Amino acid sequence: MFEKFTEKAVNVIVEAQNIAIYDHSDKVLSEHLLLALIKETKGFCAKIFKSCNITYERLAQEIYLSVNIEEADMTSSIPFSEDFKHILAQTLDLIQKSGNPTVHYEHLVLAVINDKHSKNSQYLENLGFDIDKFRPLIEKLVQRKVKKDFHPELDENKEQEINLTQETDSLFDNEKSSKVFERAVSKLSTSDYEILGTEQIISSILEDKDSDLSQILSQFGITSEVFEEKLSKINSRQAEYEGRQIVFTPNAFSAMSLALQTAKELGSSEVLPEHMILGLLKTKKGVAYNIFKELNINDDDLAHGIIKPIEKQMPETLTILRLAKQEARRIGRGIVGTEMFLLGIISEATGIGAIVLNELEINIRDARIIVEKIIGSGNEYFDNEVVFTRRAKRVLETAWEHAKKQNKTKIESSDLLWAITTEPTSLAMQALEQLGTDVVEIREGIKKHLAKQQ
Repeated sequence: MFEKFTEKAVNVIVEAQNIAIYDHSDKVLSEHLLLALIKETKGFCAKIFKSCNITYERLAQEIYLSVNIEEADMTSSIPFSEDFKHILAQTLDLIQKSGNPTVHYEHLVLAVINDKHSKNSQYLENLGFDIDKFRPLIEKLVQRKVKKDFHPELDENKEQEINLTQETDSLFDNEKSSKVFERAVSKLSTSDYEILGTEQIISSILEDKDSDLSQILSQFGITSEVFEEKLSKINSRQAEYEGRQIVFTPNAFSAMSLALQTAKELGSSEVLPEHMILGLLKTKKGVAYNIFKELNINDDDLAHGIIKPIEKQMPETLTILRLAKQEARRIGRGIVGTEMFLLGIISEATGIGAIVLNELEINIRDARIIVEKIIGSGNEYFDNEVVFTRRAKRVLETAWEHAKKQNKTKIESSDLLWAITTEPTSLAMQALEQLGTDVVEIREGIKKHLAKQQ
């Protein structure tokens, strides 16, 4: 029977057996299963139980179980009770009806709250759990448990080292960044160093005291005077050298590489000083970062302070990428591929990308159905940072280059949609073809709307 159970579902059964042993019971009861479900709860169900303040301790008290781990005899083996077996049979019936090949944790939860042979539903209701309210949510979760652990674009997800020397010009092609680097390089001439480090970059950013970024940094206690004072006390640049030496110190190289990526993810076709600070915070290394730590700077707070003004400008691509991440979480995914970019473009609704797709009679409802059919659903609610597949990053890179060629300061939805068409085997293009369109129609639509803007 249990060969159809996922590892998490099996863990619940094992924990139910352990609780029965702890309780010195001669059988594993349905109440033990309910306690195990609460103890092993994860994902969306954990949020439901937490919202009702249902904890293992409160439930154990309600069921009048006395758990004593220290005195438990773990060598015992006890059978399942008839009511426990009945719930397992209901669980297997659920997976057949939902079209799932395996039993997930949520199937067990649903079987328990639907069971009429035990008092489990009454125990939960006594603790404030509204079964009629939460049953439809869990049923919906179970219905979309057609799980595919392997994302079709993940085989390309091995990180490739960024060749910053090929993209250095991108760091200098706007006035703000150009001035930052001019000042940083001039600082080298007054020192004994020949290689640009994070400390020169940050020092030159702070030198522009009237900039909005300097004002934000000063709110966190990072001023030119404070930074230079800390810098004057550093006798070694050892923190900068943890890799190979090129134009930049290794950690400056990493920070600038991440600044490039951050600029793209924030919808900018330029690398600005703001992106350099964010890149530094992501590296968590180097002289400048060490000074930030000495000043007790919280990385997340500073990053939020820098990003907040950018978000207020509502860049199209930043909105699209946020929506793409939401779409990934909606189906239990921690990975964003090109297919999520497509859903993000459609959901954004106001950009040229969305308008072109709308004219091709492509809507979010149909697109979601096709995408989920292609990649399936996960079985977790992801609170952690969602990551991009390598192909998704490549599409973003192409969109960046396309925007720069048109002298745009922002990456627009039209750039992102055009970039998707350059990847004919991507999941996004597979979805678009199933939705009845092709590269030619999409590109013609983009050209038509861009021509209207001129």
